[in-house]
Amino acid sequence: MRSRKKEGVYFMSILKRQVLFVLFAFAATLCAFAQNKTITGLVVDGNGESIIGASVLVKGTTNGIITDIDGKFTLNDVPEAGVIQISYIGYKTQEISAKNKANLKVVLVEDNEMLDEVVVVGYGVQKKSDVTGAMIRVGSEELNSRPVANAFEAMQGKAAGVDIVSNERPGEVGTINVRGVRSLSASNTPLYVVDGIPLMSNSGIETLNPQDIESIDVLKDASATAIYGSRGANGVILVTTKSGKEGKMSLNYSGTVTIENLQDYSEMMNSAEYIDWRRWSYYYLNPSKYPRGDQPTKENDYEIFLGATDPTAWKNIEKGWAGGTWDGSRVPNTDWCDMVTQTGVTHEHTLSASGGTDKMKGYASIGYLDNEGTVKGQSYTRYTTKLSLDLKPTKWFNLGLNVNGTFSEQQYGSSASSVGQLIKGMPSNLYAASTSLFPYASPYDEDGNRIEYPGGDDKVKNVMNEWNNSQNERRMFRAIGSLYAQLDLGEIYAPLKGLRYRFNFGPDFRYYRNGTFRNEESISSEGKNRASLSNQSDFSWTLDNLIYYNKTIKDHSLGLTLMQSASKYHYEMGDMTATNVASSKELWYNLHSAGSLSGFGTGLTESQMTSYMARMNYGFKDRYLLTASVRWDGSSVLAPGHKWATFPSAALAWRIDQEDFMKDINWISQLKLRLGFGVTGNAAIDPYSTKGAIQSLYYQWGSESPSIGYLPSDVSAKNPSKMANNELTWEKTTQYNVGIDYGFLNNRISGSVDVYKTKTKDLLLDMTIPSLTGYVSTLANVGKTSGWGIDLQLNAIPVQTNDFTWNTTLTWSMDRSQIDALANGNTEDVNNRWFVGEEIGVYYDYVYDGIWKTSEAEQAAKYGRKPGQIKVKDLNNDGSIDATNDRQIVGKERPRWTGGWNNTFSYKNLELSCFIITRMGFDVPQGAATLDGRYMQRKLDYWVAGSNEDAVYYSPGSNGEAADTYNSSMNYQDGSYIKVRNISLGYNFTSKQLKNTGLSNLKVYVQAMNPFSIYKACDWLDTDLLNYDNNTKTFGSATTLKSFVVGLNVGF
Repeated sequence: MRSRKKEGVYFMSILKRQVLFVLFAFAATLCAFAQNKTITGLVVDGNGESIIGASVLVKGTTNGIITDIDGKFTLNDVPEAGVIQISYIGYKTQEISAKNKANLKVVLVEDNEMLDEVVVVGYGVQKKSDVTGAMIRVGSEELNSRPVANAFEAMQGKAAGVDIVSNERPGEVGTINVRGVRSLSASNTPLYVVDGIPLMSNSGIETLNPQDIESIDVLKDASATAIYGSRGANGVILVTTKSGKEGKMSLNYSGTVTIENLQDYSEMMNSAEYIDWRRWSYYYLNPSKYPRGDQPTKENDYEIFLGATDPTAWKNIEKGWAGGTWDGSRVPNTDWCDMVTQTGVTHEHTLSASGGTDKMKGYASIGYLDNEGTVKGQSYTRYTTKLSLDLKPTKWFNLGLNVNGTFSEQQYGSSASSVGQLIKGMPSNLYAASTSLFPYASPYDEDGNRIEYPGGDDKVKNVMNEWNNSQNERRMFRAIGSLYAQLDLGEIYAPLKGLRYRFNFGPDFRYYRNGTFRNEESISSEGKNRASLSNQSDFSWTLDNLIYYNKTIKDHSLGLTLMQSASKYHYEMGDMTATNVASSKELWYNLHSAGSLSGFGTGLTESQMTSYMARMNYGFKDRYLLTASVRWDGSSVLAPGHKWATFPSAALAWRIDQEDFMKDINWISQLKLRLGFGVTGNAAIDPYSTKGAIQSLYYQWGSESPSIGYLPSDVSAKNPSKMANNELTWEKTTQYNVGIDYGFLNNRISGSVDVYKTKTKDLLLDMTIPSLTGYVSTLANVGKTSGWGIDLQLNAIPVQTNDFTWNTTLTWSMDRSQIDALANGNTEDVNNRWFVGEEIGVYYDYVYDGIWKTSEAEQAAKYGRKPGQIKVKDLNNDGSIDATNDRQIVGKERPRWTGGWNNTFSYKNLELSCFIITRMGFDVPQGAATLDGRYMQRKLDYWVAGSNEDAVYYSPGSNGEAADTYNSSMNYQDGSYIKVRNISLGYNFTSKQLKNTGLSNLKVYVQAMNPFSIYKACDWLDTDLLNYDNNTKTFGSATTLKSFVVGLNVGF
């Protein structure tokens, strides 16, 4: 046992050690504090002017402050070994060691990187400060600011003059127009150029993984797009994909999980409401047989609601007659829409690697996207890969390649063509079919047996399990390549300094297969297995030979570009349809077993183009700039003598901020005036349009069977062939542009303003010709259009402190276009809704003027109408309504103006952003309803004699008409909206927080997509979306998707 003396010695020993440890720790702390110090200083610009609000920070920490009104600062607790970081918008960030320093005077140098940023201008690059044309850039940070399946959606609202309509159907894209529309019959889609290679296929950039895109530059005015000649009239979108960066290899991962739900803005009638509505319909169709809707009888209901055909549905209706009196609230409601919808889940993952040396740089990525749609049976899966390699073995030679590959499988869902009255067509006909089913009907009877026609109507079929009875699948593979080799002759022979030769070759291959199948139980298969198969492929290539020469002599700079280009396009297809396929398991893979094959089709299309281009850039004292170009295009689709066209352009720019008289105006950071002119074309001519077509015709020879023969045109046919016109040429657009680029307060406020005017001639239109020629029409270059518009962009940093920054970007655009001339000197073409002096894209119809009231019966009778029917305006006051004199323009397809507003608020490591988009002053062709009392209906304010005569919609049954004669007059809704596209909250981890983790960067974020609308002119439609009705695109959808996203970006 230890003695007390020894225990005391042991205790004292422990105590001494603890005291020494505490003293040592205290001394170390004092020493550490002694090493920290206070630094004061002054921050000025190159002219010695104080900079207010500059950030002064101890690098790697949150210890910082901003300069006061005199540009001074006092920063405490600075480690002796620390680094002071001084930054301010518009200036280069400086880093200064704190060692042996107590007072600093920091001179910040202007950061011209924004002005000297290199942008893609087509067949080359330029410093942003030297650009003379109208263009705008969307960088990778903006493209990836919200998770999207394709780059189109990411651009929406972020580029002034670029109007994009969304499409949230899995794997589909919307529409895009640059500065409005110009053509009446040809495409108004812009030209896409990926890594310097113009795409010749009809597909755009939707197959590219947005994570692989470095930037998108949009060329808007003709002085910029004319170098693409016959293909540049609708604007040019230049896509630059990511390439390797010099430095050690880095690995990056980005991933998102998105939860989507379908929201329906258009509320359907419930059982009680529909039963009342249908009773009124039958009454107004035949008032002598059926009672008023508010005076029902059980006996009449049994007939009206087909009680004998579907006893289960009738039993549900009978519940409303319990006790002998009618109470609609007792009738149960079946939620058919809920049966066909689900929570959509999307996973997207991209893994990329980048790095290299000055001799070799590379970038590679793989991407995976899996989108399970919100409607059962819909999905979209995409695999992408990207490879970029740049080699520079010597000073005088470099070469490289870019390859983007995509494989996707898209399930469109139900391929059924129709069922009952399709109330809603978005996102697919399966959802539309579910809205067409009666709410009082049930999918199964009391014994669990499937009811084929719930409600008893043989045109309204049960949608349960339709996602297994019908398929519409599309598989697609696409590879876009770009290969280049460049020779710098100046590095080989000094007198040739500035002279370079470049070779570009770009192949683009796409193959897709579309298969549809409907088994005998599908809602529109009519009891037969039906299938179709379509195979299509296209391959195009472009080869460019380019010579560049750049020379600077004192105040003069000269750049010259010469190009020779050749391209070819090849497309082929084959398809067939089949009925009575032997087995539902075979889908479209064994069509030869089908009882009937039909609809065989094959096709081949080829075209070629040869081009030459010359461009000159001249600058004097870096303030007066000139760009001039001319391009010659020759196309195989045109007849000899008309194959070639010339497309010139010129642009001037004056950098006013570089003038001597501006040196003392410190608040103007940049100010540039631009003037541009150019002629561009629209390759609107289909191959073989200048060749005569051959039509088949059966001849009857006496009593023998008809024999087939061929002739150039059958004028008695519904669509007779057009007479060949070997003088067809391109549509040509001349555009003038005036623009200003500005920057104030060290570029805390910057942006651009552009005003433009366009004139398009030689529009391709059908021209009527005398039938004695054997034809009734021919294609000719006879139309003219014109237009004008304004684009505005504003970037600002309203607030910037050490911890908090507010960045905002506002875009606003408006454009107007009108028709100036039509074929044969006509002033209108009613069938196509073309009118000289009016806008391109209008709606033409009778003018809705309410519903005839009972008190107006006598006046209504003068027009052959009755109370409860639609009243339209008698525009010429002649006492009658006719299609020739009483229709007018009732709406416009194009918005009066569009805009986007993005705000980002950063507090330390937290980042909150909100993006708002708007399209105002346009109409969508939605709203007309067939109130015949047969099919399901959305909630409407319909006319009832005596009790609701101020209604918006006509009476059910329309007094004997299945649908009102002037029903179409109700088909135009104001589509204007302001909606919040997304709200994002993210956290960026600092390098200090990631120390010892092996990570170079880490960001986590959550987003709400389409959370709410600020303003909607039409409350039952989302007019930002395309609607699909039997696969026909129209604008405006009753449904939309609301999403919640969780995302992660990691760098290793």
